Amino acid sequence: MGIKAIFGGRPVLEFADEHSRRNFLRNAALIGVGATYVATNLGDPIAFGNADRTATSSAAKSDLDILNYALTLEYLESAFYTAGLKAKLLKGRELELVDPIQQHEANHVTAVRTTIKDLGGTPVAAPKVKFPDGTFASRASFLKTAGVFEELGVKAYHGQVPLVKDVAILAAAASIAGVESRHAAIIAQITGGNPFPAPIEAHLGMAPVLKAAMPFLAK
Repeated sequence: MGIKAIFGGRPVLEFADEHSRRNFLRNAALIGVGATYVATNLGDPIAFGNADRTATSSAAKSDLDILNYALTLEYLESAFYTAGLKAKLLKGRELELVDPIQQHEANHVTAVRTTIKDLGGTPVAAPKVKFPDGTFASRASFLKTAGVFEELGVKAYHGQVPLVKDVAILAAAASIAGVESRHAAIIAQITGGNPFPAPIEAHLGMAPVLKAAMPFLAK
């Protein structure tokens, strides 16, 4: 099941340094993201069009790698809603419904970072986010992007939940996935879409998620 690309397929993440960018690419490769969906440089940890899974097979399903990848996506989603509300495009009941979503996404960042630390891992640093011109030009463009974003987030979490081994991480991921589903339903209701499109939630692997959300990563 596919999903529309967001941000016009343009780069939106800019990492503070090459080390952070390469770590993100490495973690993406470990959990099965196709290298053809990211812009690579000579010497990147994965070759263009191929991921060296032989060397990383023991870490292919690493819970911490999954969490750090999810954290990067949460950084992006939190920044999106923060910028959207700052643009003051909504009012009344719409604002009452969307404002808590921004707060939830910020809380998700904190929750995932805390879980990573509690498990002895190191949370990835927040990348710089630069949204394309027009993303917040109007209420319609903001809400349309939010709708695609939320559907993508729901499918992304449900795609990773079956791969999680640790019970504590599984509980955290499942709880966030449930909230993301509520967000998707609210945005669909506001925009006139279907808040409950199927009796069983769809899911996507990380490769199509990355392709839809950010096909290129800026340095």
